[in-house]
Amino acid sequence: MAREPRAPIVPPVVVEGEVLRGLRLEVREFLAGQIESGRFTPHVDTWLTRWDRDFTRELGRRGWLGMVIPEEYGGQGRTYLERFVVTEELLVVGAPVAAHWVAERQIGPSLLRFGTEEQKRHFLPRISRGDLVFGIGMSEPDSGSDLASVRTRAQQVDGGWRLTGTKVWTSGAHEADAFFALARSAPLDPAHRHQGLSQFIVDLRAPDVEIRPIISMGGDHHFNEVHLDGVLVPDDRVLGTIGEGWQQVTSELGFERSGPERYLSTFQLLAAAAEAMEAGVLPLDPGLGRHVARVAALHQMSFAVSTALEAHADADTAAAAVKVVGTTTEGDIADYVDTLTATGWIEDEELHTLLHAAILQRPGFTLRGGTNEILRGVIARGLGMR
Repeated sequence: MAREPRAPIVPPVVVEGEVLRGLRLEVREFLAGQIESGRFTPHVDTWLTRWDRDFTRELGRRGWLGMVIPEEYGGQGRTYLERFVVTEELLVVGAPVAAHWVAERQIGPSLLRFGTEEQKRHFLPRISRGDLVFGIGMSEPDSGSDLASVRTRAQQVDGGWRLTGTKVWTSGAHEADAFFALARSAPLDPAHRHQGLSQFIVDLRAPDVEIRPIISMGGDHHFNEVHLDGVLVPDDRVLGTIGEGWQQVTSELGFERSGPERYLSTFQLLAAAAEAMEAGVLPLDPGLGRHVARVAALHQMSFAVSTALEAHADADTAAAAVKVVGTTTEGDIADYVDTLTATGWIEDEELHTLLHAAILQRPGFTLRGGTNEILRGVIARGLGMR
């Protein structure tokens, strides 16, 4: 008996139309003016490492934040494809976007799906203006990629819940106003580890919250350990339904894993290498074309996932594929340029600055948002192979 043809991992490619092209050129012109005026210096991995609340608020004023949030909640009521175009242009030039990235990428859509009416009206307009910075409280010490091993406890008390536990690798917690915390609200059942989990909106400025910096090998401070010592979360700051935390968290991952940040973190380095070749500072090398082709293919893959999100279609497997291939490409670009410059000092300070930063950030590319090993399992399940 002939097998039914398997659906492709990534949805079909959609051609970028005139409206999207016009928006892309508008954003590109704005960013070129910002760079020319010295408003910011292009860098690598800026969605994690470059914080500028004023720049974020300017994007909000231009209507380039909260793009998929309905107008009734202070957003723009635009499409995921329009949002894709804006975010891609911001990353291509290495703009300082960390202050709004998490809130705009996944907190907003999660609130739209699971939040109460009061939560939507309180948080979403602030996200769309760029006034509210969010983090993510998922990972925990000694847990690796096993999110179901959450040990942070949520104990119900009069008027709310008290959370006790530690979250780790929390990007930007020292800058953030709040985060979504995944906690165990019922005793662990070893046979059903995904049950009994809930999500809470935690005020990171509240008493009983301690934020401890994690300094990277290069001396930078992006990550944090967040210790919750019985912090009170009112009932009106429970996200969604108690006990449904696992289903809610996994629904966020399509937004987290498939965006342009999963293949453009080192694009500025690749662009600088191309310019150095054109200027004769670096020798011409065919590897440049191979990496440009990989980025171009990933652009199409990620854009296709955005079309699926716009259609409210399941994109978990496709998002996992984009992240595996994309983050591998980001690291390969860093290795490639490192090899090109290994023969001696190249008189290009910008290139060296970008390369140094990319090498230091490289170990995290395939870890954050789920390791590639875990994501290959997600892909295998999506294909019915396990």
